[in-house]
Amino acid sequence: MDKLLSLVVPVFNEEECILEFISQVRSELDDSPLHYEIVFADDGSTDNTVELIRGEIGNDSRIRLVELSYNHGKQAALTAAVTYSNGDYLIYMDPDLQDPPKEISRFIAKIEEGYDLVFGVRESKEAGFVDVLFSKVFWLILDVFTGLKLPRPLAVMRIFNRDFANRFLDYKESNRFIEGIFMHIGMRQATLVIRQKQRFAGKSKYNFARKLRLAKDAILDYSELPLKLATRVGIILVITSLLAVLTLTILRLFFIDFQLGWPSLICTLWFGFGINLLFLGVIGSYVGKIYSESKHRPLFSTQRLTNIKQS
Repeated sequence: MDKLLSLVVPVFNEEECILEFISQVRSELDDSPLHYEIVFADDGSTDNTVELIRGEIGNDSRIRLVELSYNHGKQAALTAAVTYSNGDYLIYMDPDLQDPPKEISRFIAKIEEGYDLVFGVRESKEAGFVDVLFSKVFWLILDVFTGLKLPRPLAVMRIFNRDFANRFLDYKESNRFIEGIFMHIGMRQATLVIRQKQRFAGKSKYNFARKLRLAKDAILDYSELPLKLATRVGIILVITSLLAVLTLTILRLFFIDFQLGWPSLICTLWFGFGINLLFLGVIGSYVGKIYSESKHRPLFSTQRLTNIKQS
């Protein structure tokens, strides 16, 4: 194979597994006819991740490093890695070895069938009950609110060609939901079932709170459903409140002699204020996204490039 393969790998505090990741990639690819490079994008690590990668660069010119100037988030780090890659094919994967490097050859064989993007889909995952539950809640939220037809259960590992990568880089929005962008690009897509393993070391950076924030970003980026729900709930509340007022008036005039008290009035006002604030918050979130995008700031800021030639 004369084509160049780029492994694009965002990293953040991965000192416990980064050397093992590089070792397994070499074991898988060094004896193959593949030409490859590993493009790490460090997302502001505070441990020894950067120093370890630099040490490996001294022994292997195929390893490259993009250091972001602060923690931008995984979406921006991936974008940086893709930006500075040179490959005809690009494989996106994490360094935690849950998606094992031995699957690389299968991804290459699959994309050479004529696809532009091949998603990895988990056959099984060795994870605890809580992690599985969090993952199901996350994907349920995305399914309900965004309508994106993402493969399930989706793995991080995937491969795409240079044409797809260039189109990905054309997407300049600062609030980036990578899976949504990939689906929006379209082109010829397929899936490949892989068997995941446990993390080699460390803990996942994507806890439930981060997954919820990612789901929120995906909803605001790819769905108007919250705004539509706000309108519908407002209409329903207006109608039901009018019916309640009419019912109480009829009961008071013709059937029951009762005195309406302050508690019911306060509860009604409390409920109304709560609904107003809730949907003002929804609208404010959309306005905030618009404000952020209107600044046209760079997607990421780099402080150092190691073994990368700038064009």
